[in-house]
Amino acid sequence: MEKKQKATPCESCEFYDYDDDYGDNVCSVNLDEDEMLAFRQKNNRQCPYYRYYDEYKSVRRQI
Repeated sequence: MEKKQKATPCESCEFYDYDDDYGDNVCSVNLDEDEMLAFRQKNNRQCPYYRYYDEYKSVRRQI
């Protein structure tokens, strides 16, 4: 039996930003039509562009 992968937590992604036009958070990765189609047709919801957003990353470099 195959293990199901958990969905990527978009809320903690570096590319998940607030958009004033939509009034909601959206993914800011620019995908062309082919990439978007391939991403949406995948059975697992693991995002290949996910990067954990660490707001303290630059602070640690200064220490």
